[in-house]
Amino acid sequence: MVDLWQNNQKFFVLIECHGLGYEIQILESSFLKLKTNQTFNQNITLWIKHIKKEDSDLLFGFTSKDQKDFFVEILSIRGIGSQIGIGILNKFSVNEVIHAIKTHNRKLICSVPGVGQKMSDRLILELKSKFKSKIKFEQEKVKDEFEIKDPEINKMIEDLQLTLQSLNYKNKEIKAILPIFIKEVDLLAKKEKKLSFENLLKLAMNYLDKDSSNLAR
Repeated sequence: MVDLWQNNQKFFVLIECHGLGYEIQILESSFLKLKTNQTFNQNITLWIKHIKKEDSDLLFGFTSKDQKDFFVEILSIRGIGSQIGIGILNKFSVNEVIHAIKTHNRKLICSVPGVGQKMSDRLILELKSKFKSKIKFEQEKVKDEFEIKDPEINKMIEDLQLTLQSLNYKNKEIKAILPIFIKEVDLLAKKEKKLSFENLLKLAMNYLDKDSSNLAR
């Protein structure tokens, strides 16, 4: 590394390779890390994406292959330029963006400068298809994380969902609290505390009513 600098909200590093200097735009997180440990003439490794234009050659550098691959996928979407791609990765990690895509979190995507409602919808739609395998892996990981091995408790939770629906709780609300609820039930079971259907129902309703009161504020 020969030099590094910031120009507005863009971050650059100048590296020397075989006697030639290359100006590379990098992520803010990489810039801050290099600036904190600023030692010129140090060796750094970057995954490079080269974008050739009529009047210029642009180089973008990433500290991981996942970041670079994600950046390339974003650029393949119609109407998405390099600065939008960099802006997304400056604000969120690859895993955070994939989770936002899975949950259709338009608000998170729209929080990136330059991304409006229509663009966020297009990003979610197209990236969901491109990262289908990663999204499926994340869903399976979450499922495994909250899986309860005790068949008796699992049966109670199934009955519980039906009871909550009959009490006019929305299915969407019930599914939203299940991961937190199941994790707590699993902890109680491991502590060998006696679990009854009535106790589970009360616990679930507390979560649901708490969620509703927070939304009403």
